[in-house]
Amino acid sequence: MTGSSAGLGEAIARLLAAEGAEVIVHGRNEERAAAVVKSINDTGGRAIYVLGDLSTDEGADALANDALADGPVDILVNNAGAYQPRPWLQVSVDNWQESYNVNVLAYVRMIHRLLPAMKTLGWGRMVQIGSSGGIEPFALQPDYLAATAARHNLTVSLARELKGTGITSNTVAPGPMLVENTRNMLMNMAGQLGWGDKWADIERNAVEQFVQNDVGRFGKPEEVAAAVAYLSGPMADHVTGALLRVDGGHTRSV
Repeated sequence: MTGSSAGLGEAIARLLAAEGAEVIVHGRNEERAAAVVKSINDTGGRAIYVLGDLSTDEGADALANDALADGPVDILVNNAGAYQPRPWLQVSVDNWQESYNVNVLAYVRMIHRLLPAMKTLGWGRMVQIGSSGGIEPFALQPDYLAATAARHNLTVSLARELKGTGITSNTVAPGPMLVENTRNMLMNMAGQLGWGDKWADIERNAVEQFVQNDVGRFGKPEEVAAAVAYLSGPMADHVTGALLRVDGGHTRSV
């Protein structure tokens, strides 16, 4: 589970552990990764952590070697990524290249390193975390949105490649999620925009003005984790090449 020492990735790791999976938590900060693992193990789960910078082949090698030390991995959840909310003309060509490396090639690096051993099991799961912005892009962070669209695309191509192997490949595409950084940002914006000082009012106004959806609130990391858990389990054996949106109806398309 890449990028699982905090936020959305941490929620996915915790739920998979609660469902009985032995989880490999990944991050770049050892203290945070170790804290997540301790919390999972203290509550009856099974987890270890590995470290590695997936923007480089060397970092991916280190992570894969540690992850495969006890045998093949049967579920890969690619979640690690990064973005900056920059407008179009402030995103340089170098920024585009770096975004593609961090948000697409990092996924490819882990697929390349874990898939050969997974194939020996005759069963497995490849789950990419995408984004509703990869389906309906907006003006900010065009490099990141294009990268998430590439994640969606590679998932389907990979599903075709895995025909007959017992391994499925799917994408979960969250809409705007309420993680700590998002909540702090909205609280800071509330005074400037007249949204009030109660969280219920702030969230309602933020949804109405920025991230309209049919549910009327931001998503919770646990809701994305539930979608990943479904796709990772035996009840999803007949689901591959699919994109599962968890966005409250934010995406306006069939």
